Amino acid sequence: MNPETNIQNSCLLATGDHPDVLCWRQQSGVFRTMDGDRVVSIGQPGMADLGMIVPVLITAEMVGKTIGVAVQPEVKTRTGRQASDQQTWQAAVARSGGVYRLLRSANDMQQLIADVRAGKALRRQMPE
Repeated sequence: MNPETNIQNSCLLATGDHPDVLCWRQQSGVFRTMDGDRVVSIGQPGMADLGMIVPVLITAEMVGKTIGVAVQPEVKTRTGRQASDQQTWQAAVARSGGVYRLLRSANDMQQLIADVRAGKALRRQMPE
């Protein structure tokens, strides 16, 4: 089993503390059908391991409505590094106003959710 799988699973479980957060596993790559007759490509190169929508209450000066923020967590082991296509995906998410962050534990997932809710994750990625 890929060492990142256990971390991914713990990150997915950590979202259970936040029933209003929608989180899913995003597969990407090239796979063979079970009969081996076809090759199927899914996802985008470099796409984050997980996709999320985190509800955020917009402040009064922004009409006071709750919106969902697109969040793309990429899971890595303690020593894992991003591939270049993952860095490209990170830049595309940030350009589009979403949040991308590397996670190495369930605690990182909890911090990410807290940062998104507080608006810290958005400010951190905004272009100067």
